[in-house]
Amino acid sequence: MIVVHHLNDSRSQRILWLLEELGLPYAIRAYSRDAQTRLAPPELAAVHPLGKSPVIVDDGRTVMESGAIVDYLIRRHGGGRLRPAPESPEHDAYQQWLHYAEGSAMLPLMLHLYVSRLGPAGAPLHPRIEGEIANHLGFVDRSLAGRDFLVGDALTGADVQMSFVGEVAGAYGKRGAYPELDRWIRALQARPAYRAALERGGAYRFAS
Repeated sequence: MIVVHHLNDSRSQRILWLLEELGLPYAIRAYSRDAQTRLAPPELAAVHPLGKSPVIVDDGRTVMESGAIVDYLIRRHGGGRLRPAPESPEHDAYQQWLHYAEGSAMLPLMLHLYVSRLGPAGAPLHPRIEGEIANHLGFVDRSLAGRDFLVGDALTGADVQMSFVGEVAGAYGKRGAYPELDRWIRALQARPAYRAALERGGAYRFAS
């Protein structure tokens, strides 16, 4: 049985969704953010040295980091589903999106979150941050033009991994300017497996 150490309102929601898409049995160990600080509880440090989520445990193996978890679950349990054939050119694009999500796209969105808490002191940083957000969201929007998924003609782990970027952009009121990105997120969130993951994972403020 795969165990997901799941923190509310976090990246671990997409891992629950992936497991639902794959039809795999799993159990949830739930953790709640502090209502004031929005930080993860100290109990998570017993699972992840940094106290972060998601973390999965599968047959005694502990896997951390969303991209690594998505790759692991699809490689070991996907049976060829949700990724292009490894020898195909599409697989290179698939790997690119898996790494791009957290390696580049999330950085300006996280900076927006933290710098906004500084009030007037953060004002000088806002133009640069907003410019980077527009740069990345524009890139994703253009990549989705005329297509339903990031790679190929069916859902892959790339869509699952990148979904959090679009969801956070929506929570910050920045997705409306990118119609292709907005259309893609709404279609993903309408999938039965996505809705089933919401039911199991609990409240998730990034769902539309």
